[in-house]
Parts: sequence; C-alpha cells; structure tokens
Amino acid sequence: MEFPRARLDIESGVATLTLNDPAAMNAAGAPMLDDLLAALDHVEDAANGVRCLVLTGAGQSFCAGANLKERGRGQAKPAGQVLESHWHPLLRRLRRLHCPIVVAVNGPAAGGGMSLAMTGDIVVAARSAYFLQAFRRIGLVPDVGSTWLLPRRVGLARAMELSLLGEKLPAEKALAWGLVNRIVEDGETLAEAMKVARELAAGPTKALGFIRSLYWDSTENDFEDQLDLEFRTQRIAGASEDFREGVTAFLEKRAASFSGN
Repeated sequence: MEFPRARLDIESGVATLTLNDPAAMNAAGAPMLDDLLAALDHVEDAANGVRCLVLTGAGQSFCAGANLKERGRGQAKPAGQVLESHWHPLLRRLRRLHCPIVVAVNGPAAGGGMSLAMTGDIVVAARSAYFLQAFRRIGLVPDVGSTWLLPRRVGLARAMELSLLGEKLPAEKALAWGLVNRIVEDGETLAEAMKVARELAAGPTKALGFIRSLYWDSTENDFEDQLDLEFRTQRIAGASEDFREGVTAFLEKRAASFSGN
C-alpha cells in the first residue's frame, strides 16, 4: 500500500511501515506524518489481522527528524502546531497499539526520528546507525516525547548529556546504554527485525499487547496501582482463547498454536 511518503506492507500478520522519502533522509514533515497516521488506520483495522508492526526507513536513513527543507519552502506549520496536530497523535497511537512494535533502525535516527525509534518494544539497529538529539543544534528543546522517553531508556544523566551536547550516539554505545536491543551488520537490519516480528506475530497477540501496555503504564503508577492493574489485566487475558490454547498445549507437551484471540 503506497502513500506519497510512506509504504505499508502486510503479510502473515506482520505490518511493515516504511518511512519513504530517502532523498530527504526520511525527514518527517506534516505530509509524511499524515501518511504515517493514515497507514496506522490500516494497521489498527482488525480486518487486516495485524499482530506485529515493524517500523523502518527507506534507503540509508531511518529518520532525520523534522523536514527543515519544507520549512524553508514555506510549507511547514509552526513547530508547536505540528507537534499537537501530527507528532503527538502519532505517538499516542503507537503507545496504545494493540500489538508489539519492532523498530529497524537502518541508519541515522535524529531528533523526532530518535523519538520514533524509542517507541519500539524491540529495537534492532544497524552497526553504522547512530542516534542524535539534534534540537540544540538549531536552538530548540527536545520534543516528540524525547524528554519522557529518553531518561527512561538510558537514565537522566545520559539523557541530559545527549540533549545538552548534541553528540552522536553510535549504535554500539546505544546497545551498552540500553537504548537498543540488538545490533546487526549493515543491510541486515530489516531481516533481523522481521525475524523477531514473525515470532511475535505467531504469539498470543492479546497478551503481548497487554504486556506492552502494562510496562508503559508502570512509569505513571505507584506499586499498589500497578498490582491492581496487573490483576485486572490478568483476568482479561485469562479469559482469552490463547490462554486456553497455551495451557492445553503445555499439558499436552506440544507447541502452542495461538490465534491472537
């Protein structure tokens, strides 16, 4: 499924959403964000049977952040307006997505592109990829959720350093800091991400969706609230077809065949 600046492919329960403006290093302005939001309509449509989402970029870059060239051509909206009208709705929908998200960082992920990568539940990065909090370089503050996502990924001290100095974070160090889960050789990023995605898509989709929601919500709950949320969520998961299949498969000593229901 082609959009002007994005591409969506759905196969065997895996949706691959590709930022598709390689000439601009997949920098995201309002037009690309419109395409990503439209693509998520199809991902969220139960009729399409999506059980895992893969995010990646076309060409040699994942996402270079905001498309400043559009601003220079007078096509961009004020930064704050684009945050409210496009970036924030995108982040909220990704946070509440019904299935896991695997991000294939095939190249540079800067500014808002770094934030987009951090929305992934599993992040696979190419060895030559890097991450960059580029905002201070143009006199702006981190946005697109950076000040919430980054310290929870790497800690406050490292988040502050990356944002104040604006230095590149190579993939190897990003792995050591806990920003990414896996590093692969250049050119193998999407293949590895798809391998992970297929495994997730064959799993108990409801439970996996609940797992990611519980961890997202844990950052805002105290211990007692989280215990209560686990209890309420477990009751829903325990009524699923996949739970019944999982228990039956365990007792019969065979691999479970999850339907995602």
